[in-house]
Amino acid sequence: MRISRLGLPFILLALITICLLMLTFPQSSWDAAVRGLSIWWDVLFPSLFPFFVISEVLLGFGIVHFLGKLLDPFMRPAFRIPGSGGFVAAMGFAAGYPVSARLTVKLREQKLISRVEGERLVSFTTSSDPIFLIGAVSVGFFHNPRIAGVLALAHYGGSVVIGLFMRFYKRRDQEQPASGTSGTTGTGPASMNSSTPAEIRRVPRLKAALLAMHEARIADGRELGQLLSQAILTSLRLMTVVGGLVVFFSVFLEILSASGAMAVLYEGLQRLLPLLGLPSSLAEPFMSGIFEVTLGAKNAAAAPDGVPLAYKAAAAAFILSWGGLSVHAQVASILNATDLRYTPFLVARSIHAVLSALLLLLLWPFFGPDSSRADTAFAGWGGRNASYAWQASAGNLGYGIKLIAVMLILSILVILIQKFRTRRLARRPKR
Repeated sequence: MRISRLGLPFILLALITICLLMLTFPQSSWDAAVRGLSIWWDVLFPSLFPFFVISEVLLGFGIVHFLGKLLDPFMRPAFRIPGSGGFVAAMGFAAGYPVSARLTVKLREQKLISRVEGERLVSFTTSSDPIFLIGAVSVGFFHNPRIAGVLALAHYGGSVVIGLFMRFYKRRDQEQPASGTSGTTGTGPASMNSSTPAEIRRVPRLKAALLAMHEARIADGRELGQLLSQAILTSLRLMTVVGGLVVFFSVFLEILSASGAMAVLYEGLQRLLPLLGLPSSLAEPFMSGIFEVTLGAKNAAAAPDGVPLAYKAAAAAFILSWGGLSVHAQVASILNATDLRYTPFLVARSIHAVLSALLLLLLWPFFGPDSSRADTAFAGWGGRNASYAWQASAGNLGYGIKLIAVMLILSILVILIQKFRTRRLARRPKR
């Protein structure tokens, strides 16, 4: 993200102001920095680092290319994204922000997707991970595991809706990806350039996927030890950036609160919320959630007892879908390495936040804790250790594998429907 000449003085002024506030409130700054570092080590590092390493290794071995060929029949008609984006979607939904941004950048670097496709992909696959939504928010903050079902429907359902909307983003200005990525049934870059359409259609999809994986592995050429070591080093560098941004925004939010600036923002939002039909006491959760997702969700659950539970959950859905400026800064720093633009992501997050809150309020009478159809699938979480620690990585990886399996089933169904329609048209008598 390039800084304009007009914006540079404002940024310098903001940085100077932050430094002065840190000198004015040293103890608050120190406590916030320690708290941010604790969140990074206890929450983000164990949940994100394994996904970064595994994703790098899977890309090097060509597994993503293999899955891309198999998922292409579902991803292209649904989201106008190559099948390799299905892997990004599964890992993004399972591991949470900002995993999908990192994987999208890797696909763009390998020219598996175009710029427009990358911007579509990162816009709807950036979400909260299930373990955080269930264990931390529903159980840890709300102390009500029955909220997890309706909260997940609103949050992830909103992501899917955003993905369907984003398929129309720059539809007429579609940039063609590199050779070998635009076809759906080819066997790889080389074969797709040399084969005729009739020959490509004869290649079985599974064989095409295996050949794509083989060609990707040959093109990478790194041994397992070298691939693993480079994946670890790259992931550690990225986790350092993520940790630095988390600590910075933790300190930034704390000094704003200590200086009284947040109280002014709260008061302004308290006047606006009643105009939208929302309780004014939700001003603090919304405002803190704009900056940091964990604190915002916690404040939403801790809102006064007079606020209906449905509105508290809607505020949490809004905050989870927005992601907080800390997550936005992480995604922007990752996208900065490529030609992918941040603006589509910002617009999509804003729409997703409002859409998720509305979806939750619409679904609440049917799936809320007070309804007869309340989802009891997460009720067992109340008796478990709901702390968000190192076991979150294994749980999220399981969700990712399940999502890939579901998308593979959907791809198979699309293929069967296409074959059925082709045979039906072939049997029609010619006039």
